Amino acid sequence: MKKIQSLDGAWELFGFPQRTSPVKTPADLAGHTPIPATVPGEAQLALSEAGLLPADLYHGMNMRLLRKYEFYEWWYRRRFEVSPPPAGEKAVLVFEGVDCVADYCLNGELFGRSDNALIAHEFDVTDYLHEGENELVIHLASPIEAAADLAEDTACVERAQCGCTESLRLRRPPSSYGWDILCRCVTCGLWRSVRLERRGPHQVAQMYVTTLQVDREKDRARLRLFYVFETPGLSENLRWRLEGFLGEEETPSFSLEKELWFHAGREDFDIESPRLWWPAGYGEQPLYRMRLTLWKGEELLCERWDTLGIRVVKLDRTEVTTPEKPGKFQFYVNGEPIMCKGSNWVPLDAFHSRDAGRYDRAVGMLRDTHCNIARCWGGNVYEDHAFFDLCDRYGILVWQDFGMACGLYPRDEAFAGQMRGEARLVIQKLRQHPSLALWSGDNECDGSYQGAGMDPNRNFVTREVLRLEVENHDGARDYLPSSPYVGPALYAGLGQPSEDHLWGPRDYYKSPFYSNSRACFVSEMGYHGCPGRESMERFLSPEALWPWQGNQEWLLHAADFLAGADAGVGPYAYRIELMAKQIAEAFGAIPDDLDGFIRASQLVQAEAFKFFIETARLRKWERSGIIWWNLLDGWPQFSDAVVDWYWGKKLAYDWIGRAQRPLHLMFAEPQGWHVELVAGNDSLRAREGNYRVWDAYSNETLLEGKFAVPANENKSLGRVPVCGGVWRLFLIEWESDGGIERGHYLHGKPGLGDVTGIIEILR
Repeated sequence: MKKIQSLDGAWELFGFPQRTSPVKTPADLAGHTPIPATVPGEAQLALSEAGLLPADLYHGMNMRLLRKYEFYEWWYRRRFEVSPPPAGEKAVLVFEGVDCVADYCLNGELFGRSDNALIAHEFDVTDYLHEGENELVIHLASPIEAAADLAEDTACVERAQCGCTESLRLRRPPSSYGWDILCRCVTCGLWRSVRLERRGPHQVAQMYVTTLQVDREKDRARLRLFYVFETPGLSENLRWRLEGFLGEEETPSFSLEKELWFHAGREDFDIESPRLWWPAGYGEQPLYRMRLTLWKGEELLCERWDTLGIRVVKLDRTEVTTPEKPGKFQFYVNGEPIMCKGSNWVPLDAFHSRDAGRYDRAVGMLRDTHCNIARCWGGNVYEDHAFFDLCDRYGILVWQDFGMACGLYPRDEAFAGQMRGEARLVIQKLRQHPSLALWSGDNECDGSYQGAGMDPNRNFVTREVLRLEVENHDGARDYLPSSPYVGPALYAGLGQPSEDHLWGPRDYYKSPFYSNSRACFVSEMGYHGCPGRESMERFLSPEALWPWQGNQEWLLHAADFLAGADAGVGPYAYRIELMAKQIAEAFGAIPDDLDGFIRASQLVQAEAFKFFIETARLRKWERSGIIWWNLLDGWPQFSDAVVDWYWGKKLAYDWIGRAQRPLHLMFAEPQGWHVELVAGNDSLRAREGNYRVWDAYSNETLLEGKFAVPANENKSLGRVPVCGGVWRLFLIEWESDGGIERGHYLHGKPGLGDVTGIIEILR
């Protein structure tokens, strides 16, 4: 059994420019004055809280003040007391997240090193602990200086987003070096919890229960238990027992018991009348509490609890799609095809110690907007159990990238070994969650290979190393080498990718680039939307609110991390003008006042997201999913997110929620001087009801009647005549299962003066 002593809370922090640091060992800290620090936390936040940096680092140009601290080393110190351990017990220090290159000392003795911020680290410190007071010191090197020490290993072909090559070898969140969706914030710190565990001689080291098969006709499921026990008493007639409790029930729904012959093993077994787990909209999400125990006679030696959702998730995909031979990228859950609708999941905060505090509200917004999938993007950290627990509960499938993005990463054995160890720990940590649906090798790294004139299929890290780790330590989920995946056929030019990211020119949201794409699954696409005035007034100086042209604060929050620097305009300076051009494209002009700009930008973004989602639904099953970019900002900025960092909802938030309802009535784009009304049913039961369509300005009824649409299908309900040169606003209302829902369709391009009226009508 484990006894846990939390070491979160108040620590001491010392910081020095690394190249001139006077401190070489923990003893050298004597005579230096610390500042208070909180764990979990980052050094930069401690400086802010101590008044050495502004209280609001996200305001104005303040984030540029962090640049000099990128070259600092940091020393965290904490004193704590322990009692003497019982015989046979060991003491283990567990660090859930350390950013990044760290030396660990206990009572002046070095006991460990680590160099990966994305995974947990644990160390047996039994021989280093003193009875009574102990002093724990963690030394963190500057990430920039640490990367410089690795420069000799850098190959000339390696390349990274914005040229930040130092991001490639150090295993830290890639986006922290500056991205088009996040500020540059090269952090250091103990960003997740720290604890001391006292462990007895018997432990359940691993427990993994997965669903091999679901037979819905026979009302039966076949499961597999994989276990690893740590025990010195293997020869003492030990037995293990697995029990599963549905929800909060106290009587097991299933159980099995066996004699323990080996430390590790697996057992396949059937259960009758299983309660199946389904994605949101397709059914419920029943969860079983599992308990695996080890017994010696009637003595309980150890136990472990976890959660089980009984389901089978499969991805049926082809590498390419062509007009002559349409491809496929289709998720199936329990044998049923799922129409996937959801958001890319990007950093919740530039300071990742604050991520956990935003989980509940952020995942609740996924649920509120009827998402049934989230793609955890490879430029982020790996989210913790609390995130996946919410997705388990709400029925949100999770597509998980490994932590690489938009780069040509090292291809040597040292880096492969890093990724092998990282992947193994991440897989073993997250694999029990029923929401986890897919492992993906990286984000857009195949495109980086192509950009360098190289064949991405020679990337043995994603084609071999990570694939084998998924097969060896999960085995129940599919693996995608990269997103988008450029396999041999696509690289040879034999078609278009079956799964794609649709960014392109980012012009009119109904342009041929978007409407003519043959992608079977779109896993990234988005459109800019300005935050609301209230939020802008919180992160911009009063004098920087308007105009947008030549505005350094707007540029920095765009996020052009070189804004205001002597180096000149950075790589993302185009994004503010892009937002203005998207307004002009939709409405014919750009407002000359802030409030008008906000309204127009939010309306065009809302219509764009609505169009993207409805297009995917109208092409069901030719297109089986869309994962738009994105739900929530990780800092205050101008972006594609539909909720800003302060939780301010842009207009698109409501538009998306309506478009993603399991039952939705929508218009297809004009053909033959008509638009067609279609009922989309993304659920496993037939739906029926009554509907009406009318003109928003004349109130003329254009279509009405009853509808019936089969389970998981679309159904045409009728057509309305339109003229391409006249813009129209149609309102849609339908009743089904006692509830009333509403939608709309904007035909053509209205003028800029119509924006306010349209928004008021559609609220």
